[in-house]
Amino acid sequence: MADLMGLVEQAVVGLGFELVDFETSPRARLLRIFIDRPPVEGEALTKSAITVEDCSAVSHQLTRVLTVENIDYDRLEVSSPGMDRPLKKLADFQRFVGYDLQLKLRLPEIGTASTPQRNFSGSILGAADDRVRINTESGEREFALDNIDKARLVPKF
Repeated sequence: MADLMGLVEQAVVGLGFELVDFETSPRARLLRIFIDRPPVEGEALTKSAITVEDCSAVSHQLTRVLTVENIDYDRLEVSSPGMDRPLKKLADFQRFVGYDLQLKLRLPEIGTASTPQRNFSGSILGAADDRVRINTESGEREFALDNIDKARLVPKF
C-alpha cells in the first residue's frame, strides 16, 4: 500500500499537481485519487483550480504507470478534493490559515468542563512543530497533528 501511494504521488507530482488524498477499497480494487494545484507563493487560493481536463490527464498517466508497474485494479477515480477539502499534512493547515474547519481527534481531549471531546469546529490560526492551533467558540485550542483523525475545510456559500 505504501509503495502504491508513493507511486501514485510521484506520478501526480510529476504532472505538476499535489496529491491531497489517496483511498483504496479492500484488496485495492478501487483507487480513488484527489488532486489539487500546489500553492504558488504570492497567488491567492482558488476554489475551482482543478478541471475535468486535469483529472483526465492524471487518470491517463496513472493508467499507464499502473499498467507498467503491473498493479491490478478494477477502477480508477481522479477528482478534485472539493470545497470541503481534507487537511492531512502540516502544510495543508499552514496553507489554509484563516479558513474554517471541522476536525475529529483520534483520542478525546478533556475540556474545561471535564467532558471528553473529539469533535471541534473553528478557524485555523496556525500550524508549526506538528501542532495545529484553531480558534473555537470556547477559545483557542491546540492539537498534535498525529492526534487529528480527520480534518476538513468548511465551505462558505
